[in-house]
Amino acid sequence: MPSYEQLSALLDPGSTVLITVECQQGVVGPGAALPELAREARDSGALANVARLVSAAHASEVQVLHAVAERRPDGRGANRNARLFRAAERLPVQQLPGTAATQIAPPVEVAERDLVVRRLHGLSPVQGTEVDALLRNLGCRTLVVTGVSANVAVPNTVFDAVNRGYTVVVPSDAIAGVPADYTPAMVRHTLALVATVATTDEVLACLRGTDRPTPAVRPA
Repeated sequence: MPSYEQLSALLDPGSTVLITVECQQGVVGPGAALPELAREARDSGALANVARLVSAAHASEVQVLHAVAERRPDGRGANRNARLFRAAERLPVQQLPGTAATQIAPPVEVAERDLVVRRLHGLSPVQGTEVDALLRNLGCRTLVVTGVSANVAVPNTVFDAVNRGYTVVVPSDAIAGVPADYTPAMVRHTLALVATVATTDEVLACLRGTDRPTPAVRPA
């Protein structure tokens, strides 16, 4: 884990952006398309930690960007070149534009100054979307990556950001995947090689300018 001073140096509010990955009702909400992933995001406390980070980002004027995955009713523009995409076509909950499924899930709050980027294709919020251009226009140097899933979209986000020259910080308890033991393995053996791994409390302490992490919110 980085020291407070090291992490604080990375998390300068003027050059830091916090991204939430697929923290939408149809993915992590009560009626999600993948109930196991939704339960893990909530039961692990990851979604609550995303909400805490977003709230602190709003308070410290760190830009927040919400990455949302959508699918047209006719499927136009969507990938069909992998089993994951073909399975998504048959899910009982579809991420249709303009529906509740593609709205950011509570307790994560969306402020007026937040950016929301919606994509119709692929595995990553960064590749083939306007995210990279937005980050550069915002003067971003450090991207804090949160959300789901640790199986696919989160590592894709991290790799794509690193490949484009951004420094990435991953709050390890603000991401989730399935099964539960997969996330720490992904963090330890893969993400830690290319990103700075910290806890939500450590990131919060830096955003708030304190040196005492506040207690994490644990699910009941």
